[in-house]
Amino acid sequence: MPEPAPPPAHPTAPLAGGPGGPDALRPLLDTVLTALATGAAERGGPLPAGGPDTVTARVRAALGEVFPAHGTGDHEALRTLVHTLTAGAADPAHPLCAAHLHCPPLAVAAAADLAVSALNPSLDSWDQAPAASALEAELTRTLAAEFYDTPHPDALLTTGGTEANQLALLLARERHGPHLTVLHGANAHHSVPRAAWLLGLPPAVALPTPSGTLDPATLAEALATTPGPVLVTATAGTTDAGLIDPLHPLADLCAAHHTDLHIDAAYGGTLALSPRHRDKLSGLSRAHSVTVDLHKLGWQPVAAGLLVVPDTTLLAPLAHQADYLNPTDDTEAGLPDLLGRSLRTTRRPDAFKIAATLRSLGRDGLADLLDRTCAAAHHLAGLLDAHPRFELHAHPTLTTVLFRPTPTDDAHLADLRRTLLQDGTAVLGRATADGRLWLKATLLNPHTTARDLDALVTLLEGRTHR
Repeated sequence: MPEPAPPPAHPTAPLAGGPGGPDALRPLLDTVLTALATGAAERGGPLPAGGPDTVTARVRAALGEVFPAHGTGDHEALRTLVHTLTAGAADPAHPLCAAHLHCPPLAVAAAADLAVSALNPSLDSWDQAPAASALEAELTRTLAAEFYDTPHPDALLTTGGTEANQLALLLARERHGPHLTVLHGANAHHSVPRAAWLLGLPPAVALPTPSGTLDPATLAEALATTPGPVLVTATAGTTDAGLIDPLHPLADLCAAHHTDLHIDAAYGGTLALSPRHRDKLSGLSRAHSVTVDLHKLGWQPVAAGLLVVPDTTLLAPLAHQADYLNPTDDTEAGLPDLLGRSLRTTRRPDAFKIAATLRSLGRDGLADLLDRTCAAAHHLAGLLDAHPRFELHAHPTLTTVLFRPTPTDDAHLADLRRTLLQDGTAVLGRATADGRLWLKATLLNPHTTARDLDALVTLLEGRTHR
């Protein structure tokens, strides 16, 4: 006898896609948007007050049973959970939330991401994502051409700078073998030495960067004494201070020693899209690969990373074959082979939200956001430099400002930062430079105003000079 038909789907579990998807989503979106507003109103500032224990208690109280025996329904679940998430969020759209490379996403990008979630394409085979795979190919070629003036530049979409750096080291290992030594400045992102470890390479060698950037003389000495194949990684936008290594001199040294160069421009790479600021990245196109991250100064929801290369043939080592996804006869018949575009199998089309953003803003609109954000950082630096009760470390290269109240010591500075987090009044980072601890404001919100920055300085002055 045939198996009995499955029972009908639960009437309170409509699908997001298909002909009825929009009608099912529309009322739920209203509930979500209302809960976003009520949660933000309850929080009231950039961070929930009370610290980790208080936030955890609030979440537990709101959840009750995480997996109840009987469901509460779509609207109640969304209303409760979205409100709780928002009330307990660090909101990067708040002008006093400025600790990390954690940007506020543009509304157009978030809306585009909703369409991706509803359709749920997976970029591991063409028949799961026909239009999305074509769009990704167009976008990656277009963006790669912004960084390399070569006949066939290309880029891979990644989950962020960490994955892009891992891929860069993997490709270099495949070019040069498992005895490849990675040289990087002490200012490099932690993902670089971690990728060397993950890939089974010799331990990466950190070169001292007492000035915050990699000195060509230091690299020259290291290249002269390091045997075997070498990959040099430079940084265009350090995490601690937003500094850019001297790219042209470093590239000259790599060329003289026949050494590959990778540049981690996760933070600073998008300045290539600003006519006003792109000169800061002079020399970037001389690298064998470049990391760029559009969920920093690109205002995309996570994830939106890129690994960019000057020629698509450099990506050949990533080729992979699985009969159920890219059988040889399908590829020979013209179906696009997507498995070599990532080490991941199931993969969201993150290119879509980026494409929607670029179409919406255009070159001039995106450049304006970049320029305004850089200008806000310079304004804050100017306020602090002119203030008798603050010490500015240096005027910003990108959008990171290091400063400290004066007089103070490192212990009081660390306590001040944690007090602000406990109160939920401001979210500032910390960095060590010149042997001292500094407060760090990483400005990524293009809508931050001079008044917002005045308020930040006033708040800090009141907390540190009572």
